Amino acid sequence: MTGPLKEHVALVTGGTRGAGRGMAVELGAAGATVYVTGRTTRESRSPLDRPETIEETAELVTEAGGRGIPVRCDHMVPADVRALVRRIEDEQVGRLDVLVDDTWGGDQWVEWKPLWEHDLENGLRALRNGLETHLITLHTVLPLLVRRGRGLVVEITDGDDMFNDRYRGSMFFDMVKVAITRLGKMLHDELSPHGVTSLSLTPGFLRSEEVLEHFGVTEESWRDGIAKDKWFAISETPRYIGRAVAALAADPEVARWSGKALSAGVLAKHYGFTDLDGSQPEASRFFEEVYFGDKKDAPVEDYR
Repeated sequence: MTGPLKEHVALVTGGTRGAGRGMAVELGAAGATVYVTGRTTRESRSPLDRPETIEETAELVTEAGGRGIPVRCDHMVPADVRALVRRIEDEQVGRLDVLVDDTWGGDQWVEWKPLWEHDLENGLRALRNGLETHLITLHTVLPLLVRRGRGLVVEITDGDDMFNDRYRGSMFFDMVKVAITRLGKMLHDELSPHGVTSLSLTPGFLRSEEVLEHFGVTEESWRDGIAKDKWFAISETPRYIGRAVAALAADPEVARWSGKALSAGVLAKHYGFTDLDGSQPEASRFFEEVYFGDKKDAPVEDYR
């Protein structure tokens, strides 16, 4: 393994697909050993019933130049997470440099209707899937970083502060995404005295496997989806946020970002990386100025 992270060990939770897969692969491309967790394996699927597996992600990590290690783990189950930590302790002599906290899996429970009309059990399931999993993971995994006195924790959310200042259309969804952003900020106070950096990070309009299917396109033909939704023109691949995480992990001055709520587009401008097509989508600025703002006719090219 070669690259700026060749001696690093990373854990990417929720790494089966989407942003999780993109982040795991880019950490691998930088040379890291990456533990990839999720609930879907080649033997069994999670309730989401998607075909992507943690084994596939781990293989992509290895193909990219790192070492991918798939571990089936339900982050709703503390015993599963404890077993994961024991494995990292045994195999890496307790070394963990990067925790990417990316569990979600709550879309199936979210209803886009007022709180009093939302099925209560579904809403609580979304909260447990999206927030309780992060808390269980942090409670169990953080001692690995604290003991070493260094490391990076990246809380993956949906929407930056500008976006999440607005109601997200479902109270349970809104609560989860805002809470994850807040976790990145609160952890700064608890972790920075121990030399550990924490932050929250969001992609822009993510072209995940499920989103591509929704638009009836492939990654190669994604621009055809703009006819269905003009805002799709600002979309980005999961590898874009992956490159953001890899850049953060390789930055010796990463503590400058501690407690911040960041986006892949903002970090691309700072570190100089691009998406797979060589562009630098600035979804946050685009949504602020165009989608929510008064520049409705601004060309998307000005934002990528």
